[in-house]
Amino acid sequence: MQKILDTVERVGNRVPHPVMIFVYLIALVVVLSAILAAVGAHVTYQAYNPASGEIEPASTAARSLLTVDGIRFMFTGIVQNFMNFNAVGVIIVAMVGVGVAEEAGLVKALIRKLVVVAPPKLLTYILVFVGIVSSIAADAGYLVLIPLAAAAFVSVGRHPLAGLAAAFAAVASAFLVNVLIVPTDGILTEITNDAIRLVDPNRSIDLAANVWFSIGSVAMLTILIGLITEKVIEPRLGPYTGDYVVPGESALSEDEYRGLRYALWGMLATMAFIAALTLPPGAPLRHPETGAIIGASPFMNSLIVSIALIFMVCGICYGMGARTMKGANDAIAAMQKAIAGLSGLILLLLVISQFIAFFNYTNMATLAAVSLGRILQEMNLDALWLLIGFVLAVFLIDLIITAAIAKWAIFAPIFVPLLMQLGVEPEAVLAAYRVGDSPMNSITPLNAYFAMIVTFAIKYQKDAGVGTVIALMLPYVIWISVLWTAFLAGWHLLGLPWGI
Repeated sequence: MQKILDTVERVGNRVPHPVMIFVYLIALVVVLSAILAAVGAHVTYQAYNPASGEIEPASTAARSLLTVDGIRFMFTGIVQNFMNFNAVGVIIVAMVGVGVAEEAGLVKALIRKLVVVAPPKLLTYILVFVGIVSSIAADAGYLVLIPLAAAAFVSVGRHPLAGLAAAFAAVASAFLVNVLIVPTDGILTEITNDAIRLVDPNRSIDLAANVWFSIGSVAMLTILIGLITEKVIEPRLGPYTGDYVVPGESALSEDEYRGLRYALWGMLATMAFIAALTLPPGAPLRHPETGAIIGASPFMNSLIVSIALIFMVCGICYGMGARTMKGANDAIAAMQKAIAGLSGLILLLLVISQFIAFFNYTNMATLAAVSLGRILQEMNLDALWLLIGFVLAVFLIDLIITAAIAKWAIFAPIFVPLLMQLGVEPEAVLAAYRVGDSPMNSITPLNAYFAMIVTFAIKYQKDAGVGTVIALMLPYVIWISVLWTAFLAGWHLLGLPWGI
């Protein structure tokens, strides 16, 4: 396995620059779209329509990018494709706040405090658990926890790439499970209920339909990811020999303790401000019609802004208390430095946004998903093996469709009725989807944050590249895929309750 991973890393790092990889992929999509359209490739299926909230017949045909409309789309849509790529705005807004906190020294102080407080043997598992449950804060885990975990590892003399890999696996490869009910659960449940009504109009599931399975999965994955990190990843990486400076003293100075107190007061004040905008009836961050806070509400839609604001205020307060910042000019300089450091990533995201837009235009992802679903239908497998086959199908499609909701909108109307007719509860089908959707997120280049993880890795290892990250993540993907699927099968065979 070590030789295989070393080979993956060497080969992966010899491939062209990621920007050029996506340029070549764009060229491949253009050619394939023309071929598929020329042979009349199309599929018909039942799909969830978010506009009507119903399961409706749908038909999708391949669209060529080498037609008049396709060429017009490619040339006129470049700016809009980039502007519509949400990851760009999320990263820039988040890094404005995180950049202030990092430049002021708050992040390093917190890491050193965490290292002092956390038992050394549990540090990996604490970071992994926090990474898994970070999905409640949308993409904050990618932007905050992953670099924090790498820095925490190097602070105690461990290899920072091992910390980065553990956090990335926790955030990305366990994305759809949590110990809490998160906003995504509401949408997945709604789509599932519409698929259920194709078989039984009087049946439905609720938001807590997978809560026990999710909690069990979080516990199992926390232990699994921690063990892989310590038994596979760290031995392969060996001692850290990079030039990143490891803090020599774990104890904090008097100035740093004062800075942390100021940061705590700043955090409490900022959270009180956000609460005042959220909790009272009719507050601006509640849903204007339903008054809801969780779900499709202004509060959830602005969560990354709230997180950035908390980091910015805490960073400024820490800087004033620890005497690492003297005024507004220092804070602005920190923001500029953080954004300047994103220049290479922004260029890469510009190219990725075009690839994703072109790929979606061709409809090839939908063709692949529906075709794969039909192959499984025609194999006449029994309930358990069809459930496992469904997980494998989601694994494969996740490499090209990373959006969890978009995939479920295609798969739910196919597999929920099919498995219900075989006596499998819809809760089990949704649980199987959670297993299939997550593991591949940490190795697919179509993950909007994959390029950012490569950038983080380069900070600690100058020759790191795409191959380095893929080689780091492959053991997680393999073990999580196999053992989580076995965990699902065991849960099903034992007849354990999926939720409340």
